[in-house]
Amino acid sequence: MSAHRPVSGPTTPPGGTPGKSRGLAVKERPKTKRPPLYKVIIHNDDYTTMEFVIEVLVAVFNKGRTDATRIMLLVHHLGHGVVGVYPFDVAETLVHTATDYARGHGHPLKVTMEPE
Repeated sequence: MSAHRPVSGPTTPPGGTPGKSRGLAVKERPKTKRPPLYKVIIHNDDYTTMEFVIEVLVAVFNKGRTDATRIMLLVHHLGHGVVGVYPFDVAETLVHTATDYARGHGHPLKVTMEPE
């Protein structure tokens, strides 16, 4: 006579533990951290014209004329203004591009970045 398992009752899945159903295997992924962000800041000086600051904001940072004027006025009245917040590589590239653009046009415009 052959051994026969009863159909009713709890069963143990192959390689499993009794009483637990076997579902899909899900591989847990480690959570990826968001990259740190950096503020790009334009500083006021006594030589760079307000119109040129607007030109830099439009040409390098792709700001509209209204936003560029608002940021320029912050720089003028407060001594500095945040242009935007970007990942490190983007912020670094924008700082270098804006600085090179200003130097190429004979302006000592200071553009820096700092962690947010």
